[in-house]
Amino acid sequence: MARMGRPGLSDAQKAELWRRWKEGQTLSEIGLALSKHAGSIHGVVLAKGGIAPVARRRSRRTLTLNEREEISRGLAAGSSIRQIAHGLGRSPSTVSREVTRHGGPARYRASDADQAAWDRALRPKACRLATQPRLRQIVASKLALQWSPEQIANWLEQQYPDDQTMRVSHETIYRSLFIQARGVLKKELVSHLRSRRIMRRAKVATTKGQPRGQIIDAVSIRERPADVEDRAIPGHWEGDLISGARNSHIATLVERHSRFTLLVKVAGKNTSSVVNALSKQVRKLPAHLRQSLTWDRGMELAKHKDFTIATDVKVYFCDPQSPWQRGTNENTNRLLRQYFPNGTDLSTFSQRHLNRIALRLNQRPRKTLGFQTPAHKLNGNVASIR
Repeated sequence: MARMGRPGLSDAQKAELWRRWKEGQTLSEIGLALSKHAGSIHGVVLAKGGIAPVARRRSRRTLTLNEREEISRGLAAGSSIRQIAHGLGRSPSTVSREVTRHGGPARYRASDADQAAWDRALRPKACRLATQPRLRQIVASKLALQWSPEQIANWLEQQYPDDQTMRVSHETIYRSLFIQARGVLKKELVSHLRSRRIMRRAKVATTKGQPRGQIIDAVSIRERPADVEDRAIPGHWEGDLISGARNSHIATLVERHSRFTLLVKVAGKNTSSVVNALSKQVRKLPAHLRQSLTWDRGMELAKHKDFTIATDVKVYFCDPQSPWQRGTNENTNRLLRQYFPNGTDLSTFSQRHLNRIALRLNQRPRKTLGFQTPAHKLNGNVASIR
């Protein structure tokens, strides 16, 4: 059966994904580097609880692909099992079991046998929490009391100094919480962790060199001109991102004078993706509707200077934790949840579909406008918007 849906990640891409994850890169940054949506990256990382899987290696004692190819050629030439084994420096029983296990002399194929052996070698060993019910019960009870995995691991070592079956590392506890496929600890116990995270960052992860938490040369909303505040002149916008499942996002822009809304598809939450997508859409507006943009303190607009250069739109930033300072946008985002409920994968919507939703919202009468529509309120100034 042909594979349906989006192509997955190759082994090389997965290795690159985990390398970048351990370096502290965001899902959007990794997705951009691998030409994949951040939601695809999120799915891979979440399945492993944010913990990079150990790289698999072949045992030096097992047959190699080259040896299996020699077996295949020997069988085709009519050589005996002993002759093939002698040529490989292996015992005849090793070669005999290999051939029998993979279809016999007539059906043996080196590549198929090698892949089957590789797949068969993947035999995950059950962790201690899975094999020790009493230990698992104690760990679960301590997690429910808001004990950290590190506290639990060290307490067990002191409480049961002579019983090795009652020992477990904090790493094993984290893995059992975040990798639900293990089926050991209930997912609900994650909520008792202080961080409330659903996946873990590796110890070597770092955000060094990333401008997190601050936006360089940000102009405060307190410096915004008074005529923006009174909504008398059109062309001043408020913006933000709404988020969905699989780390997907849509940028929303609302014009303060008319409540006219634009929806913008973004490839990821990283600042390059957001700024590029916003710039492309805002440049379609008439010049007199490109006055200012007020945004929250999200790092997705860290490259606000690039946005201003591309659009001639001045950017102002709200005070930290003050969403009410862009209340028009906050209210509009709540209205949009009618079309994009929480838990929706927003990456599945095209820009054309977003435009249709925006049009529907802009043609709905609004009480705050005296039951005029945003499109009518803007009074023809949006004629050139496509």
